Amino acid sequence: MKILAFAASNSRNSINKTFVTSVSKYYKEVDDVIDILDLNDYEMPLYSIDREIESGIPQLALDFASKIDESDFLLISIAEYNGSYNVGYKNIIDWVSRIAGRKTFNGKPVFLLATSPGPMGGSTVLNTAVNRITWDGAEVLDSFSLPEFGNNFENGKGVTNIQHRSKLEAKVRATKRALKERTAKLV
Repeated sequence: MKILAFAASNSRNSINKTFVTSVSKYYKEVDDVIDILDLNDYEMPLYSIDREIESGIPQLALDFASKIDESDFLLISIAEYNGSYNVGYKNIIDWVSRIAGRKTFNGKPVFLLATSPGPMGGSTVLNTAVNRITWDGAEVLDSFSLPEFGNNFENGKGVTNIQHRSKLEAKVRATKRALKERTAKLV
């Protein structure tokens, strides 16, 4: 299985990138390939209809869409900025959504994550993403929010709070089952 993992953040020191990278290890089986993207590699001009008419879709948007299309499963950790999406992520999604003949996520199964330093764990933007991403062509298998990242996560260990870790691991197992069922239907 090809897994695409990324943080919906353009911060160079994104806790959401650290988090999604850690969670991706739960999905690593013998033949699996995990591709962890950095949104900074897909920085484009701000989307506007005028730019699209003048210059067309940027090659980086096409490249990002290809990464999605080549994947079997997406892990996305959504960063919350003032209660909404990070502008870097939103801009990429805006450009990809303009590619003719496609939904942004083209029916891919997704496990949505979020974390933040605060007690809400990015749950506001996560709820928005869960409701919105299906319109963009994703199949949301589940979602998980980790509050107080600095208190509940440690590099090399992952989620350290036993209650949060148990909940995350249950959701990982559920998404793995859903992926197996989905694959069985496609065969």
